[in-house]
Amino acid sequence: MEQYTLGIEEEFQIIDPQTRELKSHVSEILEEGRMILGEQVKPEMIQAQIEVGTGICRNIEEARKDITNLRAIISSLARKKNLAIVAASTHPISQWKEQKIYDDPHYALLIEELQMVARSLLIFGLHVHVGIADRDRQVHIMNAARYFLPHVLALSTSSPFWLGVNTGLKSYRSEVFKKFPRTDIPDHFDSYSSFQRYVDLLLKTNSISNPKKIWWDVRMHPNFPTLEFRVCDIPTRVDDTIALAALFQAIVCKLDRLIEKNLGFRLYRRMLIQENKWRAVRYGLEGNMIDFGKQKEVPTRDLIRELLEFVDDVLDDLGSRKEVEHIHTILERGTSADEQLQVFQQTNDLKAVVDRLMERTIENVPMM
Repeated sequence: MEQYTLGIEEEFQIIDPQTRELKSHVSEILEEGRMILGEQVKPEMIQAQIEVGTGICRNIEEARKDITNLRAIISSLARKKNLAIVAASTHPISQWKEQKIYDDPHYALLIEELQMVARSLLIFGLHVHVGIADRDRQVHIMNAARYFLPHVLALSTSSPFWLGVNTGLKSYRSEVFKKFPRTDIPDHFDSYSSFQRYVDLLLKTNSISNPKKIWWDVRMHPNFPTLEFRVCDIPTRVDDTIALAALFQAIVCKLDRLIEKNLGFRLYRRMLIQENKWRAVRYGLEGNMIDFGKQKEVPTRDLIRELLEFVDDVLDDLGSRKEVEHIHTILERGTSADEQLQVFQQTNDLKAVVDRLMERTIENVPMM
């Protein structure tokens, strides 16, 4: 089962624990971080953000060790500078206008191209790569996996606040990012050559300078033999991140096995899947989604339990049963967005929300 390798990327906020505001101090963490982690740590567009990424992990146990270790190291480096890290997809208080941009030609070009759409991108995400070598197989798995993207987004929500306001949404990050071109749920493609013709057209017409500027919720990575899932908010707890990575791996494995047996998974139009994505953005786990087969609304939690049943027969082969079963814990206690809203309801204080986020980010992460 090592063909379904895993790679996980997490984008963290850099916080001043006293003011609870974002702090543009990535350079202070980055220098020592690169000495320890090399290419596993890198800056992002704003200086109050730092990204870590695992190596190529053969299974979920390797991924667990790597991503937990990365959180531990980055958290330790931040503490040495009297800073902290937070895993959440928006910051409850800070303003995008006040953020400093990291000095790099790539980001300068992005801002020149997209203007305020890029400048206002004060969001933080989770990307999960699942290895699948054959490009045509990738296309067919991507086509089918699109259906499950709203389900997993609902499990990950961590961005209910934006610029000091309760947005009323569980994943406001999703709404911020959709201002970028070439985002959201992709269309389906008949083959890899069909997809490549699309990419070639964008390149030929100067719509993109490279294929990485296709930022869909799931994409075939242009440089790696992976499907990259980009739909999620970053979970605050590391255990939740590991569970979602294991779930994505199980979805890919299950769909691959169906293709191997010449069994299809029904493809749904992008416009229908977008309806469920909006419900995940707005309500998270608390709402309903559309069961397209039955053509009726059902509780989101019920659809997620059906997804868990769908992938159950591959979990033991993948060695990920414990990790995927943690999804039931998320269903019972709610997501980071749910907890943030509970804290705010109890305290009416967004700084208390940031305090809880700092605490949960290092829950079950060893101190260094």
